[in-house]
Amino acid sequence: MPDKLDGLTGSCVQISCSFDITDQNKYTFNSTILTSGVWIKENPDFGLHPDSVIFNSSKMVNRYQGKITGNMSKKNCTTVFFNVTTSYTNKYFFRIESQPFRGTDPYKSVDIVVRDLPSSPILTVSGEVKEGTPVSLNCSAVAPCPEHPPELTWTLPTQFTPENQLQENPDQTKSVLSTVTFTPSYLHHEKNITCTAVYPVGTSNKTAEHNMMLKVSFSPKDTSASISPADPVLVGSCVNLTCSSTANRPATNFTWFQISGGKPTQVATGLRYTLNVTVGDGGLYYCKARNSHGYGKSKEVQLAIKGRSIGRFYTTQHLQ
Repeated sequence: MPDKLDGLTGSCVQISCSFDITDQNKYTFNSTILTSGVWIKENPDFGLHPDSVIFNSSKMVNRYQGKITGNMSKKNCTTVFFNVTTSYTNKYFFRIESQPFRGTDPYKSVDIVVRDLPSSPILTVSGEVKEGTPVSLNCSAVAPCPEHPPELTWTLPTQFTPENQLQENPDQTKSVLSTVTFTPSYLHHEKNITCTAVYPVGTSNKTAEHNMMLKVSFSPKDTSASISPADPVLVGSCVNLTCSSTANRPATNFTWFQISGGKPTQVATGLRYTLNVTVGDGGLYYCKARNSHGYGKSKEVQLAIKGRSIGRFYTTQHLQ
């Protein structure tokens, strides 16, 4: 049986249970004879504590309302307790009563913890969340009462189709798993997602949720280049060109290009490019910002030099 089970007030708790008989006692256990299952609370020595027996499948009336759903003749003692309350929180032992075999395992028990409110579902992401690459979000919620499992719903900043299934965990407990697969974009970065578990309890519901902020890795976006000062400058002036972008992970490589003769020529690297203006520095510039996921290119900006165009005009007229 599981070491621990979480229950919800007003719902049921299913204990996955099986047993075996040690070799020296196998000859005394006859699977064809009706076998009763007994659940004992807190202390396996029910001879000294008769009130610790809370359920006996051979009796019509018990302290706990329950049912052994497993086939005892096949050594399956899976049991369901109904309408559990917080007073059920305790340690439980299982006993077999047959003819002529009777036995209790005092070293194996299950701790049942019953709460008024359900525990939050577990929300996980498979792998890195990267733009353009499909990713799966998994939400898991305990299902202590498999007859009435929780319903899992999602709140996501994108279209999705969930896949839900009831599954058995390695510790023999049950849970509901909901998986959503989608392809994130940079627009999903730092958006909240929510998985909500809705447990039916009687005629009402009890809910619990888990919130998570998406962290999407993406190449540089909104890359822009700026010039300071932006107005036309004199030859010999100092000008700063700055490249900026939005990226996750942040851009670490910046490259500057000047358009000369209609073709781009790389002129510098770095977030900022500072130059003392010469006649040949005038013209169009742009930058590229790059991180491990790709790069973004800015629009072109104009570095204008005072008097350059006018001087060329007069020189041309004079030559003509």
